[in-house]
Amino acid sequence: MTFETIAIGVVLAYLLGSLPSSVWVGQAYHGIDIRDYGSGNAGATNTFRVLGRKAGVLVMAMDVFKGLTAVTLATVWMQLGFVPETQIILVKLIFGISAVLGHIFPIYIGFRGGKGVATLLGMVLGINPLAAAICVAVFMIVLLLTRYVSISSIMGTLSFPLTLLLTDIQPNDQILVVFGFIFSIAVIFTHKKNILRILNGTENKANFRTKKNR
Repeated sequence: MTFETIAIGVVLAYLLGSLPSSVWVGQAYHGIDIRDYGSGNAGATNTFRVLGRKAGVLVMAMDVFKGLTAVTLATVWMQLGFVPETQIILVKLIFGISAVLGHIFPIYIGFRGGKGVATLLGMVLGINPLAAAICVAVFMIVLLLTRYVSISSIMGTLSFPLTLLLTDIQPNDQILVVFGFIFSIAVIFTHKKNILRILNGTENKANFRTKKNR
């Protein structure tokens, strides 16, 4: 494993994560820049809120795919002999985090992106599918109970390291637990405005309509 090959992978993963899914969908199907509406966030949550379920699901799927593809790139690097198998989990984390950062700070649209939760889910899906499934289940349960996407995202993210701790984790998974708690704190921080709005009773709830009439 060399610095050059890892650096190339990091750049590719970042560029992949930077693809502005919500902005593309908003412009292509609704003629708007999603960042000019709702919370001003270029992510699946704001797309659900502004454009409704159909557009939100499409954007979420595209954002999940970005994280999953970034992690898959690490597997490709291993198959090409750039990464030893003993280091594959670490490299998957590095590439996955690069994609998440690309989503949050996308180079293509002035570094104004989303909060990275869906891309993070794709990353977790590529590393530990079972834990990812539990994260999704927790997210959906909390969403159905509260209709707050922000709280659902926080609880879904936090369930990842907790799931690993409650299962028979392997030695290589210990870094995932540390990563999970760090990212849970990061997700809470990126949603601090949402939390304040919930406490103030001004946070919008999820929009499950098929589309937003304009």
